[in-house]
Amino acid sequence: MKCVTLFREDDHCWQAFGQDPDKPDNVIDTNQYVIRAGKAAILLDPGGMEVFPAMLAALTREVSVDDITALFLSHQDPDIGSSLPLWRRVCKPEVKIYLSWLWAGFTAHFDRDAIFTTIPDEGMEVSLSHDVRLRFIPAHYLHSSGNFNVYDPKARILFSGDMGAALVPPDKANGSMFVTDFASHIPYMEGFHRRWLGSTRARDAWVAQVSKLDIAMMAPQHGL
Repeated sequence: MKCVTLFREDDHCWQAFGQDPDKPDNVIDTNQYVIRAGKAAILLDPGGMEVFPAMLAALTREVSVDDITALFLSHQDPDIGSSLPLWRRVCKPEVKIYLSWLWAGFTAHFDRDAIFTTIPDEGMEVSLSHDVRLRFIPAHYLHSSGNFNVYDPKARILFSGDMGAALVPPDKANGSMFVTDFASHIPYMEGFHRRWLGSTRARDAWVAQVSKLDIAMMAPQHGL
């Protein structure tokens, strides 16, 4: 599995994991993210159980699992959180698991012993270190009815979940995790957004929120 550093400043770092060449073709490609600050790290959308072995191997080349203090699940889909019981086996027992209050009972079907720190509909802020705070931004109905993005004002990165996601054929990724030609990238986004994110009302509410943020980079859960 590929690992790319998106941001680094002193001990504050964002890394993206994805595009595993050994992943079965019938398993949708996903991006997993780690934010580090000081001795703490949070894993965003840790992935499904099918990608867990590759993700764990790639992650531990960069950071110790003992440093993972929290897991964040943007919503309830299996490609996001079905690996939850596996992560809880390797992380410290006190690892926090952030998830919309709406999905706690449903996600317990992946791991009945997991204890969730539930996110209210309006979102919340959490501290990763003394000078790095993360904001959980509501993105409800895009596509999930209990859905959140993560904004890091210091790094100026928005983990946008399914917003901005694209289904990019492996031979079209050109070995990169970055979009360099947005116009040619749009066709890979269109079908996904029209099918999974069909609510213009939800879209407009999201745009109204994030347009007020200082964003240098959007990091989606699928594609580039």
